Amino acid sequence: MLTAEDIRALKGTGRKVSMITAYDFAFAQMAEAAGVDQILVGDSLANTMLGYKSTREIGMNEMQIFVAAVCRGAPNTHVVADMPYLSDKDPQTAYDNAKRFIDLGAASVKLEGTPEGVIEYLRSKDIPVCAHLGLLPQTAENFKQKGKTEEEARAIEEAAKFVDSLGCFETVLEHIPEELGKKITSEVNCVTIGIGGGKFTDGHVLVMHDALGMHPRKLPPFATKFVDMYSLGVEGMRKYVESVRNESP
Repeated sequence: MLTAEDIRALKGTGRKVSMITAYDFAFAQMAEAAGVDQILVGDSLANTMLGYKSTREIGMNEMQIFVAAVCRGAPNTHVVADMPYLSDKDPQTAYDNAKRFIDLGAASVKLEGTPEGVIEYLRSKDIPVCAHLGLLPQTAENFKQKGKTEEEARAIEEAAKFVDSLGCFETVLEHIPEELGKKITSEVNCVTIGIGGGKFTDGHVLVMHDALGMHPRKLPPFATKFVDMYSLGVEGMRKYVESVRNESP
């Protein structure tokens, strides 16, 4: 399994880092068999698995169930546990919750933005931290690209330098201009993981349901569907229904 230090050491080697979300035992097994570098148990499971409209609707109780399942399914893969909304509202709360994830088998935790004192405290307790900048779904008022204005781009760039200085081993850059992703990647020592961050980041992450085509809805502009599992699943279930209806007594 790649550790946080192993991942950080890939910076500048030209070897891109792959990350995909997974939320349960079966798909974690699939991701590990495919050789994915990191599995993110994202709070996106609020939308993809539980049907909530916002990631703010999921908490630690649900996240712990899914993190534990993924860790059981992919024991040899670096699992990143997403800190849900308000689970990192202050340093001690963040540490208590992060420790719960680590005790379940997660290798690191991810948190959005730069909550005051939180990253510093987690790092002082040797919790590996993946930062998340750019579009921040937990607090965003809309899902438009961030960093398009000079002021907004400068703020994201400074935040990236800040979390890098605190010892984050990687930073997710979501839905920002490609040139900004390129600039940040060249300025920080940590690995940058893009999700709509352009082709110059050190690696990429996709939501599993987007990558595998597990839903009929339109994909975000930065997502790629590599297989149509929704159609395959519907076809398989339809054949099952037909076999039951046509079964002779």
